[in-house]
Amino acid sequence: MRIGELATKAGVSVRALRYYEEQGLLAATRSTSGQRHYPEVAAERVRLLQVLYSAGLSSKTIAELLPCVDAKVSTPETRARLAAERDRIDAQIAELVRARDKLDAVIALSTSPLSGCQVVPA
Repeated sequence: MRIGELATKAGVSVRALRYYEEQGLLAATRSTSGQRHYPEVAAERVRLLQVLYSAGLSSKTIAELLPCVDAKVSTPETRARLAAERDRIDAQIAELVRARDKLDAVIALSTSPLSGCQVVPA
């Protein structure tokens, strides 16, 4: 499929696909006129990349892990790397929960009839 088709199918921009290719995360063949062509499984790869990026993994980390994902091989090193990433995400989640709890406390205080705090709409 061509780059525009893949972008539509995967729900990403053409620019994102070009970036993934530059980073070595996505491969395309080229037609004689230079157009990119992707296999049908490329949409699944792009969705995986989106999940990994949204989890906060860097391009470098993703590039290091993809060969193991592609080969369906799990080594002690890759498991340790993934566990470290999971721990980092867990720490971020805990920090977000603390921030949400603080916001809830402020909301509770600001709904009190005695609170003199008013927010001016932007």
